[in-house]
Amino acid sequence: MSNRNDIAFEGLSIDGVRVKGSAGDVTEIFDPSNGKKIATVAQASVTDVEHTVEIAHQRFIKGTWKSMNSRTRGQLLQKVADLIRDKLDYLAKLESQNAGKPINAAKGEIAAAANCFEYYAGAVNKIYGQTIPGAADGSLLTFREPLGVCALITPWNFPFLITSWKVAPALAMGNCVVIKPAGVTPLSALALADLTVEAGIPSGVVNVLAGPGSLTGEALIAHPLIRKISFTGSTEIGKHIMKVAADGIKRVSLELGGKSANIVFADTELEICIESSLFSAFDNAGQDCCSRSRFLVEEKIFDLFVTQFVDRTKAMKIGPTNLEETEMGPLITSQQRKSVCNYLDVGDKEGAERLCGGDIPEDGVLANGNYLTPAVYVKVNADMRIMQEEIFGPVVCIMPFKTEEEAVTLANNSVYGLSGSIWTRDVSRALRVARAFETGMISINSSSSVHIEAPFGGMKQSGMGREQGMVALEHYSELKSVFIANE
Repeated sequence: MSNRNDIAFEGLSIDGVRVKGSAGDVTEIFDPSNGKKIATVAQASVTDVEHTVEIAHQRFIKGTWKSMNSRTRGQLLQKVADLIRDKLDYLAKLESQNAGKPINAAKGEIAAAANCFEYYAGAVNKIYGQTIPGAADGSLLTFREPLGVCALITPWNFPFLITSWKVAPALAMGNCVVIKPAGVTPLSALALADLTVEAGIPSGVVNVLAGPGSLTGEALIAHPLIRKISFTGSTEIGKHIMKVAADGIKRVSLELGGKSANIVFADTELEICIESSLFSAFDNAGQDCCSRSRFLVEEKIFDLFVTQFVDRTKAMKIGPTNLEETEMGPLITSQQRKSVCNYLDVGDKEGAERLCGGDIPEDGVLANGNYLTPAVYVKVNADMRIMQEEIFGPVVCIMPFKTEEEAVTLANNSVYGLSGSIWTRDVSRALRVARAFETGMISINSSSSVHIEAPFGGMKQSGMGREQGMVALEHYSELKSVFIANE
């Protein structure tokens, strides 16, 4: 791994070795919190993609990894988990600098990635087939078989963690992978590839190709030897990937956009709800597909909730990412901040009332970073763009409701269905609303969407397929039936 104290050159990771791109192209990587250059990264050409996928395919068909006994494969995945924990401080600093995360948040995400590898290390020898009673004279068996080379395309908002969600189950099933990280946040994926080599995973099993989606990504998803594409990102790009994948009948998992609802009933523990809801919306500066940015609050407590939430929002500690007390850091790029500001203009013009936020710090330590103060809107209606479109920034809309039925209708009034929360002490009501809520993940009296043991994914235009839990292994495997005739 490169020394982060100096501006580093980061090569591609192909067949277990760091190399320059064949075309010699590079991109500069900057710290979102201060605009400083932190690395220069090689960019993969179409030739690099073809070369890397061919290597991964050869490693797969020769079977070194897929035919390895389950105990050894699990031990190597556990070694990756152990190495992540050993290097947690280094990886957290890397992720904080590259993705603009407060250091404590980065440490939590790196620790969660280690837990992910540990979980699938334990899952390797628990991938079972079946014996099936049949009408024919013989025995029916099923086996879970690896797919081959999987293209893993990861986003910039949780680079290391989401990469782990894809790599760990793919490797657990015996696949080989080519990772295409987001263009602005490639550093931790490259670091993970180094860790897999250090752990003893055979060369060519894990490869990383940095580069633009329009070139590197396109070549990867269209490659005929890619048998599976796992993508996390925008709904628009997800639709494009489905179209490209159709030509090769490639297996596809998509975790896409979201506009999740946070339903607050009058009987909730308000103090707990507000603190949790604050971070459900503004964690990672709102750059989270699970962000619960549509607040639906029962009319009886609407004014009280708004007052307390706005007060807490104004008190958020926005600051440099290396300070442990920082609660919210910068947006990933100045372009992303501009996009969010455009939505603020839209909200203002639509007639919503902005109670706080939406300001760009112009003085002091924050002036050189991509900072934006968190914004809260009221007097919104369900059809406004700021209520319907994914802003991917620190912007919340709060809207009242009168009845349980109205709350469900408003919550489901979205093309997305990724996550959401329900706040109430009434267990029966919580279950009724949870069953009626058209979303893939629901938290009751909580804002937590991520549990390594449970499926993660959405409904409607939030995607298809699931990550995490044992079910993720199904998305990196094929089911094979075998019949043995009695002689």
